[in-house]
Amino acid sequence: MQHLTDKKPFTKASLSQLTDIELAVFDQFIVRFSKLQDVMGAKLLPAIIELTHEEGELNTFIDKLNRLEKIGALDSVELWLKLREMRNQFSHDYPDDPEIQSALLNKAFGMAEQLLQCMEHAIRFAAKYQ
Repeated sequence: MQHLTDKKPFTKASLSQLTDIELAVFDQFIVRFSKLQDVMGAKLLPAIIELTHEEGELNTFIDKLNRLEKIGALDSVELWLKLREMRNQFSHDYPDDPEIQSALLNKAFGMAEQLLQCMEHAIRFAAKYQ
């Protein structure tokens, strides 16, 4: 992804000039962003709940997120929900409109670092219990 950062901010014009290889890199970025967010929500965060032996009713995912934030495993429920929304936009709304695509990619590039920081924070938190 580093070699595409010089093309930021992405625009309709810059997207139309991308090579097939650069387009493939973007596609992989979208897939990896989505998969990482999915795996964290399905595996990592529930594992931290188990690891910490959190008690009480945690019936919904938002209850789990709130508890994770309270115990310090998650910096911000609000950020997590924004990351999820970004993932959903890729999964459900990946449009053919280059202007919308460029706006989504600009937003996602900015959020990718936040997603990685969120993961690293959760892993550091979990490491205290090993």
